[in-house]
Amino acid sequence: MSEINVLILSAGRRVELVQCFQKAAKKLDVKSKIVAGDCSETAPALYFADRTYKLPRITEPNYIEAIIDACNKEDISLIVPTIDTDLLLLAENKCFIEEETNAKVLISDYKVIEICRDKINTQNFLEENSFGIPKMYTEEEIRNSDLRFPLFIKPKSGSSSINTFKVNNNNELEIYKGIVNDPIVQAFMDGEEFTIDVFLDFDSNIISIVPRLRIATRSGEISKGKIIRDREIIDNVTKLMKVLKPIGHITVQLMKTKKGIEYIEINPRFGGGAPMSIMSGADSCENLFRLLMGEKLEYNENYNDNLTFLRFDSSICLDENMELVRW
Repeated sequence: MSEINVLILSAGRRVELVQCFQKAAKKLDVKSKIVAGDCSETAPALYFADRTYKLPRITEPNYIEAIIDACNKEDISLIVPTIDTDLLLLAENKCFIEEETNAKVLISDYKVIEICRDKINTQNFLEENSFGIPKMYTEEEIRNSDLRFPLFIKPKSGSSSINTFKVNNNNELEIYKGIVNDPIVQAFMDGEEFTIDVFLDFDSNIISIVPRLRIATRSGEISKGKIIRDREIIDNVTKLMKVLKPIGHITVQLMKTKKGIEYIEINPRFGGGAPMSIMSGADSCENLFRLLMGEKLEYNENYNDNLTFLRFDSSICLDENMELVRW
C-alpha cells in the first residue's frame, strides 16, 4: 500500500488524536494524509489535519453518501469514528461503504455495537456472561421495593456522562426520572474508577490493554489520569474482550469496588483520553498503520506505567477568512 490516508469522522476537538496518527505515520515513514471530517468549519481538529472535508450532520440522509464521496476523493484507507451517535449507522453500512470505496471502516460487528450502545443490552450481556455490574432496578422494583440509597440514574443510550446523577432519596429519584430520557436506575458504585484502552486487530485478537486511573474528569471526559498496570483489571478485561469480540480501539469504563470489578460501560471507539495510553507506548494509531500494511501483531504490554497525564485547553485563532493565524 503506497499511501495510507485516514479519515477521522466528527473530528471536533480531537486534536490529540489527529496528531497521534500524524506522529505514527512519521515514525513508520508511511506516506499518509490525516483527513479531518466535520459538519462545522470551526471544529478545532480541522486546523491540525493534513486535509479537511466538510460532512453533513449525522442525522442528514446523505451522510453515508458523503463519507463515500470523501473516501473516493481523498483516497482513504481507514475511516475512524469518534462519537457514539455514529456507531450504529456505520456498523449498519460498513459493508456498503467498503464495497464503494478502498477504505476499511474501523467499526465492530453490528451485534457488538448494539450491545455497547444500549445500556440495558450492556447490562444483560455482562450479567449473562458473569461479569460484575451494579444491580439494575426494574420499574416494578422501584415502585414496590424499599430501595437502598444512594442509587445512580443514567440514560439508556447516553454518553459523556450527560444526565447522569447520584440519587440520595426518593424525592431526588422522582425529579431525575423527569429529567433523564429513558432512564436506567442502578445501585451506586463506590470505588476507584478506571478507563481501559484496549486495542484488537481486525480479527478481534487482543494486542494491548492499558488501565488508566481516572483522577479527575470534566464533562464526562478524563482530565487527569494515571497509567496503572493493574493485573486484576487486565485479566478481567481480557475475558470480556474474548466474549464480546470487538475490533479496533475500545474504551472500557469500570470501578474497583469492595465487591470487586464492576463495569460501567463499553465504548467501541477511541475515547477522548485515548492519547494518554497511546503516548505511554500502546500506540493504537501505529498498530492500525501496521495492520493496514499487512503486518501481524502480537499481544504485548510494551507501555510505561505509573505515568500521570494532565490535560488542558488550548486556543487557536482564525482570521476574517477563517484561516489559521500562526503566532
